[in-house]
Amino acid sequence: MMNKRVADTTGKYRRENKPEELASSLARYLENRILVQTTAMGGTQAYLGSVTLEWFAQQVRFASCLPLLQPKHNLATDNVEVDADTIAEIQQRPLDWSRQIPLVQYLVAWKNHKFPPVLVVIHQPWVDNPEAAQWDSEGRATKSTIDFTPLDRDGIGLLDIAPATTIYALDGQHRLMGVQGLMELLETHQLQRYRKDKTPDGSVITLNDLIDHYQVDIDYLESLPQEKIGIEFICAVEKGETREQARQRVRSIFVHVNLMAVPLSKGQLAQLNEDDGFAIVARKIATTHPLLEQRSTRKPRVNWNSATVATKSTVLTTLQALKEMSERYLGQKFLHWKPLSKGLIPIRPSDEELEAGILEFQQLFDH
Repeated sequence: MMNKRVADTTGKYRRENKPEELASSLARYLENRILVQTTAMGGTQAYLGSVTLEWFAQQVRFASCLPLLQPKHNLATDNVEVDADTIAEIQQRPLDWSRQIPLVQYLVAWKNHKFPPVLVVIHQPWVDNPEAAQWDSEGRATKSTIDFTPLDRDGIGLLDIAPATTIYALDGQHRLMGVQGLMELLETHQLQRYRKDKTPDGSVITLNDLIDHYQVDIDYLESLPQEKIGIEFICAVEKGETREQARQRVRSIFVHVNLMAVPLSKGQLAQLNEDDGFAIVARKIATTHPLLEQRSTRKPRVNWNSATVATKSTVLTTLQALKEMSERYLGQKFLHWKPLSKGLIPIRPSDEELEAGILEFQQLFDH
């Protein structure tokens, strides 16, 4: 009877309590903690939440900085020097620092920008101390590097991010690079342009350059650090693991994540790209021009996926070839359809400009 009364009282409280009161109560517990939902796949427990871009840039480090790799960590490039000693320890591809400015430009210029969630590892100081109390006599961890407090039976709870905790980006290092570049740009109003190995190429991009080129206002830019990105946490060491088992597990997860992420082919990009004016024009011509459009009385004349035409194929061309033709034929007239720099997503042209481009490209095929 007592248990029923407690349950009834709790249920009544939940029904009558206002959402803002619940939020206010929860806020008291969120200092150095993140509200997360547990996930589990393939025996790996993880914790999914969200953080501001500012928090992400300040609190997360590159995976190459893991203490395990410190002896061979190159401070200049934030990469690990590959040699006979470290080849078995490498957990990440080298960082390509030439991508930083295109990523920053994307965040600044595109109002509907979107980064997928990042996968990070939570590390504790005791992991690299074989004499720490958290290792038993057999070298197995007596606890996990993640401190999680459940709030209900469905896996919602609080993840403790104590000051001594360090967090490393296992998947999402270039996203981290881009967000860190954005924070530097907003703070100093300029950002050094780098080559792949992080050697300066002698030029900088300024905040005023981006404001003038993309017509964005300062209030919008100042709001960017408070945008939120999805983040998934896994532990560096699970309870019962040896240090070597933990290293192998973390490295294996990284490989699996990257093997499953197959990049789009050029043909697929030409099919799907809704920002590249030249791709949009090419698709329109491929589907509507009498020379190329698909008809029930004849075989298809455009290869939509491959960038080549096989010897025995009956198609006349490929969508990728049409996209390249569009770019070369219309590129001098519509210079601003091209991205500001290599690797950056272009700005979608206006409907009026697209109509003009389609008409001009159509005349080429008419003749």
